[in-house]
Amino acid sequence: MSATATRSVVPSGFLASLSRFWARSYIPDYLGLAAVLAAHTIQGFFFREPFHPQFTLDNPAIQHPHALHERVPVLWLFICAGGIPLGALILWAVLFRPGWHKVHVTILGFFISVMVTSLITDIIKNAIGRPRPDLIDRCKPQLGTPGHTLLDFDVCTETNHHTLNDGFRSFPSGHSSFSFAGLGYLSFFLTSQLRALHPRVDLFRIFVAFTPLVGAALIALSRYEDYRHDPYDITAGSLLGFLLAFGSWRRYYPSLRSQHCNTPYPTRDAEFRKEEEWHHKRRDEEEMVGSSREFEIGDDQASEELPLTHIRSREE
Repeated sequence: MSATATRSVVPSGFLASLSRFWARSYIPDYLGLAAVLAAHTIQGFFFREPFHPQFTLDNPAIQHPHALHERVPVLWLFICAGGIPLGALILWAVLFRPGWHKVHVTILGFFISVMVTSLITDIIKNAIGRPRPDLIDRCKPQLGTPGHTLLDFDVCTETNHHTLNDGFRSFPSGHSSFSFAGLGYLSFFLTSQLRALHPRVDLFRIFVAFTPLVGAALIALSRYEDYRHDPYDITAGSLLGFLLAFGSWRRYYPSLRSQHCNTPYPTRDAEFRKEEEWHHKRRDEEEMVGSSREFEIGDDQASEELPLTHIRSREE
């Protein structure tokens, strides 16, 4: 083989090996998480300020008071919707020792759920820039500002830049989306492990499986009580977090009504090996069929030639 041919074979073989390794590992998932984290960082540094739509001072929907003390502050949101579900999954892994693959994909799905939800929520918030119900109290407009005229945020006298900008980040509710992304994922996990959606399951298992959803709903409703969001913001955020939690869960687990809902899909390496074995088996069967056909054709030709040979031997 020439040097040129050798150089052309090596890269193709390397790329084929790399492609197989890529398909058989979870590296694409971790690279995706890294991309989400990088996008979140870029969005926080370069696209921090939201869009500022015009508003009027006589709009009653944005005249609510600005609550300085929230019922569920951001720190407690991270603890309740992030720390508690993750701690529950780690405790389950320590106590029951279900195997590395099951622990791996379960916790990986959790991080995908909360991180992707946070990124999408922040992007939508800044892109839409919907005023919060307490915007006017945050804004502190200048005295003598007309109430029936469309105004820009330049009329605001609030000196705290974060407080003012946060008044234009109402849709969707971040507390709602994050709480359902974390606690909703925990609910899917408990539902699968307890088989809570199977026929004739006891009420206690259903209660345990759906308790995290109740906690997520209470966190979401607190945003309405604090006048941070209206029902549309809360509903949209809750649906966003719930759907992304469900999608993250279904990446690694079968349907919750499946008989094997408590068992994740096999490792990608195992699936790849199973597919290879199937292709090898099919190829062997095709070769066996081809060999048998050649054997039958050879027998037919031998049977046709036998009488002529026999006649010639008799004439001699």
